[in-house]
Amino acid sequence: MVAVACKMASPHLGGAIRDDADSLETLCMVQSATRDHGTLGLVLHIKELCGRNSMINFSHANRKENYAADRMMCLIILDDFDVCTFDAPSPSVNSLILFEIATAMLVVLLCLPLFLHALALNQEGLFLQRVRQSLSDPSNALSSWDQRDPSPCNWRGVSCHSPAGPVHSLDLSHLQLAGPFPLFLCRLPSLRFISLANNSINSYLPPQISTCQSLTTLDLSLNLISGPLPPSLAEIPTLRNLILVMNNFSGPIPPTFAYFQSIQVLNLAGNLLNGTVPAFLSNVSTLKQLYLGYNSFSPGFIPSQFGNLTNLEQLFLADCNLVGQIPSSLGRLTRLQNLDLSHNRLTGSIPSSISELKSIEQIEIYENFLSGVLPLTLGNLTTLKRLDVSGNEFTGTIPTELCGLQLESLNLFENRLEGTLPESITSSKYLHELKLYNNNLSGTLPSQLGENSSLQLLDLSYNQFSGEIPGSLCAKGKLEDILLMNNSFSGEIPESIGKCQSLGRIRFKNNLFSGQVPDGLWGLPRVFLLELAENSFSGQISKTISTAHNLSVLSISNNQFSGSLPDEIGSLGTLVEISASGNGFTGQIPESLVKLRQLVTLDLSGNKIEGGIPDGIKGWMNLNELNLANNKLSGGIPTDIGSLPVLNYLDLSGNSFSGKIPIELQNLKLNVLNLSNNQLSGELPPFFDKEMYRNSFLGNPGLCGDFEGLCPKIGQSKNRSHAWILRSIFVLASLGFVVGLLWFYMKYGSFRKNKRRVTISKWRSFHKIGFSEFEIVDRLFEENVIGSGASGKVYKVVLGNGDTVAVKKLNRGVKKDDSLNAEFGAKVADFGVAKIVKRVGEGAEPMSVIAGSYGYIAPEYAYTLRVNEKSDIYSFGVVILELVTGKPPNDPEFGDKDVVKWVCVTFDQKGADQVIDPRLDLTYKEEICRVLDIGLLCTNALPVNRPSMRNVVKLLQEAVGRTS
Repeated sequence: MVAVACKMASPHLGGAIRDDADSLETLCMVQSATRDHGTLGLVLHIKELCGRNSMINFSHANRKENYAADRMMCLIILDDFDVCTFDAPSPSVNSLILFEIATAMLVVLLCLPLFLHALALNQEGLFLQRVRQSLSDPSNALSSWDQRDPSPCNWRGVSCHSPAGPVHSLDLSHLQLAGPFPLFLCRLPSLRFISLANNSINSYLPPQISTCQSLTTLDLSLNLISGPLPPSLAEIPTLRNLILVMNNFSGPIPPTFAYFQSIQVLNLAGNLLNGTVPAFLSNVSTLKQLYLGYNSFSPGFIPSQFGNLTNLEQLFLADCNLVGQIPSSLGRLTRLQNLDLSHNRLTGSIPSSISELKSIEQIEIYENFLSGVLPLTLGNLTTLKRLDVSGNEFTGTIPTELCGLQLESLNLFENRLEGTLPESITSSKYLHELKLYNNNLSGTLPSQLGENSSLQLLDLSYNQFSGEIPGSLCAKGKLEDILLMNNSFSGEIPESIGKCQSLGRIRFKNNLFSGQVPDGLWGLPRVFLLELAENSFSGQISKTISTAHNLSVLSISNNQFSGSLPDEIGSLGTLVEISASGNGFTGQIPESLVKLRQLVTLDLSGNKIEGGIPDGIKGWMNLNELNLANNKLSGGIPTDIGSLPVLNYLDLSGNSFSGKIPIELQNLKLNVLNLSNNQLSGELPPFFDKEMYRNSFLGNPGLCGDFEGLCPKIGQSKNRSHAWILRSIFVLASLGFVVGLLWFYMKYGSFRKNKRRVTISKWRSFHKIGFSEFEIVDRLFEENVIGSGASGKVYKVVLGNGDTVAVKKLNRGVKKDDSLNAEFGAKVADFGVAKIVKRVGEGAEPMSVIAGSYGYIAPEYAYTLRVNEKSDIYSFGVVILELVTGKPPNDPEFGDKDVVKWVCVTFDQKGADQVIDPRLDLTYKEEICRVLDIGLLCTNALPVNRPSMRNVVKLLQEAVGRTS
């Protein structure tokens, strides 16, 4: 180690420094010149630690061998320091080092030009080297920062006023740098621009950031900075752009931010800020862009004082937990171009003053609770390009004046709008997006829709539109998505749609379309979703489908298609789903289908397909559902079906399959198995020879199993030979019973007449009674049980009016009231019975006879008529939500929603407090919220996303375990 004594005026340098306030002398311990950094590295380090114009002294305790090196070092740095001295060793060793001195001096003389060049890096370069040292640079992005350069002006990300400096801009964005904010940047006196965006800058932003007194732009977006916002930022007089979006800043916005002198862009969006949106920001009159969205603010109003920010061009307050109404004062923002108040809890109507936003281009107020009609004055916003008011409660009609604007995008979906789509919508030359789904709109579409603009997305689903669709929708050749499902559109698909090469999604499900599908539509090269189900289309699938190279989903069920399935379908390697049930297809299953390696669903049920299942189905490694029910298929069931690893739905019922059931089917983990109504024979595989699989095999005369309805086991045939004897005995016994009964009636006939008057007075006829189910449910206690049977218990219930009734509670379905008692103990043992579904002929059991109750049944049953374990998980989730909310599954408060939808919407928009039953003890709120999360997980709309019951139990145990 080398001890360096530096006399200087500023002892606030880094490194291992010991300050001496009396002498202003600092002792710096640095690495020897002969060690890691070499002579040049040591010189740079000394210069950085001690600064220029300082007195440097080298000393070595008992290190005589370094004497010559010290002399050489002083010569090297003499140009940069006023005084450079070294401690000479004692005279006794002079003779030993004379040669070393001479050698060192020779080296210095020979290398002096090189040293002088190396020491040419200016002070700003040295500071930037310290910046580099403080940051982790895994991609070596700063490799061009060479300390041998005279100036940093050619380094990556560095910009200077001239080739020699000074540095005025530093852009190190997107370089994967990590570490704390490098304060050494603030030593660059002319630095005006700093961007470290999209790195991994961490720790906190130090208050000394205010020493960057020349900054105009500070961009630290997309980093990992945490802690509070430094109040001292407002002390930078020249700061115009402060961009801190997408970090982890927390705490409130400092009140000092009201005193920014030059700020124009303040972007604090996407952090963890709390408090409320502060009104004091309205004092910053220079603001042009204010972004506060997506923070953790407490509920609060939009400050009406924001109307004073007359220079404002961008106002972004999305997801700020805003409540109340939109203040009319915002109409004073005549320079405002973008207004985003989406994802809040705003109520009331759109203020009429909105029409005064003379520069507005985009208004986004979607996902709120706004109501009323859309103001006609919206038509005055001649600069408006994009309007999104979706996800609110607007009523009335779509203003003609609004549709007459030169709009690019109009999103009015998920409201309660009615009436027609105005013809004026066709006047815009720029309209590329029109989304009106989930309203009550009706009538026909404007005949010229799409003729004047490059329409790209049209979604009119879930309305009451009717008539034919215009042939001009793809007139400009840009249409990518056309979604019209669940309307009353009729007629044929225009030929022009079949020529629209840009289409990617076509969804016409559940309309009144008819006629043949244009040949070109089958083979559109970019279509990945073709959904024509539940219409009256006819004709055949065209062989042009071979050019539909991107097709993933082919959904054409419940139409009137006919003919054979074309072999060309097997060339579509991207196909994931083929749903073609409920048509009139004939012929055989194309052998080419076995090539579809990505296939997940194959549903050809309810057709007239003949032949057998083709060979080679082992390749269907992703197949989850195979439904070939109710066709004319024959032959044996391929053993290869048992090798399909993820198959869990197999329905081959209603065909003419013969032979034995392959024992390999036992390898499958099936939720649904139905081989009924075929010509199968032989004994059942042992795994399926159980009562629970009875319905899966009925209607196969030659099939043998242990349960009633199938042929008996061979060992039982001996008993059949004596069956006639048993029948004879039964007939004789029956005759004896009848004779005895007649004798009994004649002997005691008179006694019955005498007692009849007494007995009849104990019975009453059924009549309409005046009580609700709630009055009954609240009185079904165990102490009131007066009897029980196989289907449930009978309770004595005293009504509020004094009447007494007997109530039998059936064990069917799963309800909060009959699943748990007052101590939350189990009261039923038949959970899961809803998955036992009987088949009636070829059709599925109707909803009305399934064991279960409305509100508890999983939504997929409505369109699949299938129930499985995931359906029971859904029902259990409903019970959980009932327990947490204290509300029945179909409470009138929900309107057209059930408890699942109500919880999802309310939780999303208002938080857990508005969902949890106020009667619950909120000291356990954290645990209640965990249970609520489990309930929402169980009621996921997609069955595949619901957990298994084993996992549900584990989750509940973990929730309880954390509590205890």
